[in-house]
Amino acid sequence: MPAIVWKGFISFGLVSFPVRLYSAARAEAVHFHLLHRKDLSRVKEVWYCAKEDKPIERSDMVKGYETVKGSYVVVEDDELKSIAPATASTMEVLQFVPNDEVDPLWFERSYYVASDEKIAKPFQLFLATLRETERSAIVKLAMHMRENVALIRANEDGLLLHTLYYQDELHAEKRPALPKAPYSKQELSLAKQLVEQLSDPFKPKEFHDGYRENVEELVERKRKGQKVQAIDQPKRAKVVDLMEALKKSIEKTGAQKASAPDKKTGRRAKIA
Repeated sequence: MPAIVWKGFISFGLVSFPVRLYSAARAEAVHFHLLHRKDLSRVKEVWYCAKEDKPIERSDMVKGYETVKGSYVVVEDDELKSIAPATASTMEVLQFVPNDEVDPLWFERSYYVASDEKIAKPFQLFLATLRETERSAIVKLAMHMRENVALIRANEDGLLLHTLYYQDELHAEKRPALPKAPYSKQELSLAKQLVEQLSDPFKPKEFHDGYRENVEELVERKRKGQKVQAIDQPKRAKVVDLMEALKKSIEKTGAQKASAPDKKTGRRAKIA
């Protein structure tokens, strides 16, 4: 069974019903252990007290908030639990918004929302209401020592919850300015034609992490004592004539589609 991330209630007006949250996605990557180069033994993390100049156990540690340099206020876990807001157990619907109202830029993490099978009717009603009205719900819930604003939306499989960033967490000052570079109607027409040629339904199963697969193959080849060679990286020529580059791109894409209509995107590069 997957681990429950959050358990509580959704409050919808005077109606409330129990729900559980499960993590909907997690990035996968190849993980390495740190080893001592000399004898390849595992390197362990050691918690170390700087003042006493010696290692300490996890049980000897407490949380401390630095108020001024070198001065801390100790906070116990029970104290943190005692001040948890009501949203730690009940997420209240604050408002409803059109499904396309919130830009995905605001999305932080995604969760599946599951109902309590014994009290499923309010959950099903809430789901049907979101679908029929084409609205998403904005809620607040507290978990992992953070009170989150979140969006609940309906899809074909049920309810999804996305925690959202707060306004001050979006780094608007890092947004680059749009370049001032005029283009012709013909260039736009060719670019749109290229987009049409490259347009296909999104099929997630066709995409793969080529880098992760390459690392896994590298490890396997080294385990077998086989030679590993670097992958040649493509050299990109500087675009001098945009019109000519667009025309050649359209010709190349059209030829590729004609010769291999079922070609998968994101296939892995081979390590020779």
